[in-house]
Amino acid sequence: CHLIHYLRLSHHLIVLNYLICTFDKLKSVSSEDINITDAVFDGVEVRVFEPPAKRDERLKRSVVYIHGGGWALASARTSLYNNLCRIMAESLNAVIISVEYRLVPEVCFPEQFHDALRATKHFLQPDVLAEYSVDPSRIAISGDSAGGNLAAAVCQQLSKDEHLTIRPKLQALIYPVLQAFDFNTPSYQQNMNMPVLPRYVMINYWIDYFNGNYDLAYSLLINNHTALDVGQALSFRRRLNWTSLLPSSFKKNYKPVIQTTGKAEIIREIPALLDVRAVPLLAENETLQLQPKTYILTCENDVLRDDGVMYAKRLENAGVEVTLDHFDDCFHGCMIFTIWPTDFSAGIQTRNSYIKWLDENL
Repeated sequence: CHLIHYLRLSHHLIVLNYLICTFDKLKSVSSEDINITDAVFDGVEVRVFEPPAKRDERLKRSVVYIHGGGWALASARTSLYNNLCRIMAESLNAVIISVEYRLVPEVCFPEQFHDALRATKHFLQPDVLAEYSVDPSRIAISGDSAGGNLAAAVCQQLSKDEHLTIRPKLQALIYPVLQAFDFNTPSYQQNMNMPVLPRYVMINYWIDYFNGNYDLAYSLLINNHTALDVGQALSFRRRLNWTSLLPSSFKKNYKPVIQTTGKAEIIREIPALLDVRAVPLLAENETLQLQPKTYILTCENDVLRDDGVMYAKRLENAGVEVTLDHFDDCFHGCMIFTIWPTDFSAGIQTRNSYIKWLDENL
């Protein structure tokens, strides 16, 4: 894929996603237990999973789910996410709305955020909820990885919308990517070469999401964009001080990487690096106080571990009830790997824990 990109035959992400979807995409086929249909919510494609109505049951609970893939890969229609959402619908007896937001390189930030927000707001309309027999008081927003990023950002935006009459009861974030301020948190240092999501790959995902230049990758890696002399970053520094937000078991013996002098032009070229719609961990406390009851799943062998742990701590400090579900022996992306040939015990373990929390709290 990178050779194709280098030769300018196509963008490597287009090729990679084409290969993924060609071999994996499922048609909208309903099972005996779950009715699966495709719809369009305010111009955004979604896949809807509906369990059959039960006797004497009037309204169901619901989850809006946003898939991962670095804002560039995968689909609500691939077997991995199709299987996850079907199992969620069956286990929770809930209506699952899986958002098919547009991907890099077709669009870049903030379009993925806008797609997820538009689809969610459309679903939260009373007449739409009534159409799907959903209880307005029992709705969760959820997502994994980049989808967890979008879910958190959407939840923050909804909490500030004074015109919204129906709001989510819960948010559930699965190993979410929440910040591009510091690529040297302990988990980034500890897992920099970990398979599935090495640090350089995550940095490249951010660059692609922001339609930036790959030449900036090394400067981002060593935190030149948030050096002490970069004035735009100073006001955000206290919101992402991992030395105070992480427990000692996660900090271990790692040291902060804070450059004295850096490159302020990086922020001028890519201002989205400090845009809370892209980096929800940088939100102000007044916004965090408005967030619903929250579940955050993190994995030890994941560069994004500390993103989730820091967000949990900031939400907790803001008075939000938070469940941090940490797995010492799991890795980034594991929850969707539950079907052959990638049926891992880590996937079953994390998925069961996630669904159990939803079942008990939604």
